[in-house]
Amino acid sequence: MSEDVQPYGDRDAPVGALPGPLVGTDWLAARLGAPGLLVFDASVGAHRGGARRIAGARPFDIDGALSDPSGPLPHTMPDAGRFTEELRAQGLNDGDTVVVHDAVGIYSSARAWWMLRAMGFDRAAVLDGGLPAWTAAGLPVEEGVPGAAPEPGDFTARPRPGLVVGADAVAHALGDPGAVVFDARTRGRFAGTEPEPRSGLRGGHMPGAVNLPFGEIQDGGRMRGPAELRAAFAALAGDRERLYFSCGSGVTACVLALGAELAGYRGTAVYDGSWSEWGLPESGRPVGTGPGRD
Repeated sequence: MSEDVQPYGDRDAPVGALPGPLVGTDWLAARLGAPGLLVFDASVGAHRGGARRIAGARPFDIDGALSDPSGPLPHTMPDAGRFTEELRAQGLNDGDTVVVHDAVGIYSSARAWWMLRAMGFDRAAVLDGGLPAWTAAGLPVEEGVPGAAPEPGDFTARPRPGLVVGADAVAHALGDPGAVVFDARTRGRFAGTEPEPRSGLRGGHMPGAVNLPFGEIQDGGRMRGPAELRAAFAALAGDRERLYFSCGSGVTACVLALGAELAGYRGTAVYDGSWSEWGLPESGRPVGTGPGRD
């Protein structure tokens, strides 16, 4: 993503249109601090609420406020009302532009991007390489507790049906000759030879699903190029264009969704419950083991 960049933090510079769902550090650095540009930190797990973030970043709390508190599964999409309330509290306006990063590279930031898209907000992108790429470039970070809450925004969620789906839709896709279900977990978890990190889940995969670990569409924490991404998906999907994505709890499935978008696919959906739901013994859903192609 080479381009002529403006000086870092030019607050008088217009944000302009996003170049796509992925932006580089140069693009963000040239616009950081511009009116109408919000940066969110979507780090999860041990990195949630970390002491270091891109300067001015606001929390996109997938482990907390931006998951359904009444849901029995981790990282369940909240309803539109809660999503609206939480993002307004972070100062998001309908006309803003958003860049999301996480502390790992491209991991949970893609989940935030997909959630925004599913809730009708298109002016959002993932920072390629995340916080590691930003700090490696010597760009400004802030440490410690985030600053005071911003002025509330006017964002309103407008859910788009079909971008986040449940188990029944995935079961149907598994039998649809025009669709393919991708699993973003590691090959060992997919095959059932490695234990699941969440207790009580069966090992293995959905019969008929294919395995594309999310790390394999990245190189050093950055997304591979569009041609490489298209080849990786097409090797498993053939000429099928309707792609469904699953993982452990609906987070890294969104990395595949981002990769598919960059590769030119448009008919995509994320299984929100993912293996945390399908893999439950009481779900009654079939499970296969081994390398796949059951």
